[in-house]
Amino acid sequence: MNSVTKNANRPRPACRVSRIGAIAALAVLTAAPSFAVNRCAETAHTLFRACGFEVLDDFWVAIAKCVNISDGAERTECRADAATEQREENRVCRDQRAWRLLACTVLGPARYDPDFDAELFDDDFADLTRPNPYFPLTIGNTWEFTTEGETNTLEVRDEIKRIDGVACVVLRDLVFRDGELHEATDDWYAQAKNGDTWYCGEEVKNYESFDGDAPRLPELVDVDGSFKAGRDGDKAGIIFLAEPHTGDAYTEEFSLGNAEDVTEILATGWDFGDDPELDELVPQALAEFLCNGDCVVTKNYSLLEPGIFARKYYTPGIGVFLEVEVQDEVVVRLTGCNFDPRCETLPQ
Repeated sequence: MNSVTKNANRPRPACRVSRIGAIAALAVLTAAPSFAVNRCAETAHTLFRACGFEVLDDFWVAIAKCVNISDGAERTECRADAATEQREENRVCRDQRAWRLLACTVLGPARYDPDFDAELFDDDFADLTRPNPYFPLTIGNTWEFTTEGETNTLEVRDEIKRIDGVACVVLRDLVFRDGELHEATDDWYAQAKNGDTWYCGEEVKNYESFDGDAPRLPELVDVDGSFKAGRDGDKAGIIFLAEPHTGDAYTEEFSLGNAEDVTEILATGWDFGDDPELDELVPQALAEFLCNGDCVVTKNYSLLEPGIFARKYYTPGIGVFLEVEVQDEVVVRLTGCNFDPRCETLPQ
């Protein structure tokens, strides 16, 4: 699944402002006295330094492995490969810094320190104060998405992960490639009483299957991307606003150097045909079936993957029904759900 409301008491990320407001704020900072600090940019530059030290650490570990290769020619090649990898990873560090600084122009200059007080959130997902129609978290809800060679199933579990006193419901997210389990993730979502839906972390398990194994069973290869608000300085973010407005931008994941996702609202009240750019790669029949002047389109990207972004399309009552990975021209579409009658007749 994966705007400023009128409620002044609603929890909000400190770095969430409109695109126009962010640019104006940066213009003010440029002319302001030296004590006016852009904390978003400061974070980007600090993470660039951290990235460089990590690359250096990886380089010397690679060299240590080269030391233990007996064949001289292979050892020389190993050292050359380590140097090449170091240069490439340093380039990635530079690109990440530039990508983060670009994100600061929409997120704004403030430090990221949201109010994540348990009193602001619902505790019972069977009786939500203000359910978010674009991110329905009713226990038992399921979705199925497909793209070429891949199936993605999601289920809102009757399970609670308690994080800093906040009740976060568990959404089980399973990805199968060519019928084999590729990823199993438990996402943790909290529902604010004002209708904002928050993202509190995820437990990620990435799998790979190997030829020659008997039986051929998925092997856990890493848990990259896992994080939990309140652990190691990680913080919760917004997954979907109660009242999104075009131009809003907010932090979705805040686990520095590990999971750093940003969302921008590209359109609200969207219908197919409104914007040729947003129509790109969108199955027209599906959009026309689910949108009635009420769909929301977002731009989603990770600050760790410069230049890569996806568009997500939301309809009230169901939530995400389409994801378009623009650069790779990958379309992930809703093919089923168990709680909305529209899912029984989705255009295929």
